[in-house]
Amino acid sequence: MRQLREVQAPVAEQTLRQAQATLDNARSMLRRNEDLFKQGFIGEAALEESRKAAELADAQTRAARKQFDSASNVGSDYALAAAAVDEAEANEQAARARAGYTMIRAPWDGTLIGRSVEVGDVVQAGKVLMTLSPTGRTQLVVEIDEKNIHLLSLGQKALASADAYPQQRLAAELTYINPGVNAQTGSVEVKLDVSNPPPTLKQDMTVSVDIEVARRPNAVLVTSNAVHDPDGAAPWVLRLEDRRAVRRPVRLGLRSGGFAEVLDGLHEGDTVIPVATLVEPGARVRALPSVK
Repeated sequence: MRQLREVQAPVAEQTLRQAQATLDNARSMLRRNEDLFKQGFIGEAALEESRKAAELADAQTRAARKQFDSASNVGSDYALAAAAVDEAEANEQAARARAGYTMIRAPWDGTLIGRSVEVGDVVQAGKVLMTLSPTGRTQLVVEIDEKNIHLLSLGQKALASADAYPQQRLAAELTYINPGVNAQTGSVEVKLDVSNPPPTLKQDMTVSVDIEVARRPNAVLVTSNAVHDPDGAAPWVLRLEDRRAVRRPVRLGLRSGGFAEVLDGLHEGDTVIPVATLVEPGARVRALPSVK
């Protein structure tokens, strides 16, 4: 670009001026020779020579103007030079991008807890190079069965404990529910914030989480092992009535910790027969006191 501006363009401009001056001189000489030819002072050969000189000067002037235009800011030489500069800048950016691939930078502060690559290794896209435990807020990531999605909402409180420290209970709050369902596992990913995580809580620990989805006063509960077809459309139980096992449909509510809430179908104090006893509806049954 500098050579074009400082050398080629000025030379082309000067060449054009010289060619224009030569053309003007040749045309002036042609006009004089035409007058002399009319007066009979020169022959036709001399006149023809003047015409050829004028035509040659005109052709040289047009060529010089083309060169001048090509070297100008809108000419082809300038466009080629500008394209070469753009190509060089693109190559520079590509080289810097390739150089950037050789440097690994953490997206945020944290502690490096795993490294599966060494300096100089050639890596492939998608390969895990390092594992970073980020500083900042601590979150628990839990997979919840999709059938329980309707029970979840942001802001729900929870209690969690690491399997390594089951006696330490951690207060948590539900802050994220993945909008999609994992088609392979049939579960939904949720995240819970832990406001005051203990030092014993480490990255990738296995935790157990109890999320409080509702609170019911004076709920009627039955053990889960007494409910037949609890996930079906018509769950039922065998209730002891006059020493017989009577099938009674029930409407279930919340279920957790081996118990199910009965919204309709049973009353407080009713005796139900566990599924494992294999008692058929209508069979005579006698209740025995529990052995402690």
